[in-house]
Amino acid sequence: MNVPKEMNRYCPKCKTHTAQKVALYKAGKRRGSAIGERRHEEDKKGYGGQKFPKLAKPAKTTKKQTLIFTCPTCKKKTMKHGIRLRKLELTA
Repeated sequence: MNVPKEMNRYCPKCKTHTAQKVALYKAGKRRGSAIGERRHEEDKKGYGGQKFPKLAKPAKTTKKQTLIFTCPTCKKKTMKHGIRLRKLELTA
């Protein structure tokens, strides 16, 4: 699906409609020191078999894409998530 690089959207901070820049959300680097990551490692450690299922075949063929909109006046970023697509392309 083609998405324009600029969209006219409502900015909740400015309370006006502005032509906002569109970007694709990308997850940040995972931290090994995070509590969830440490807990997961602890659960996997030791004897007693596989504690988490090894997925042989993933259930979904697509991922939900998240769009980030940036207001040019106040630089406020808003997200619109939940578009399930195989490929998302930003076009001029």
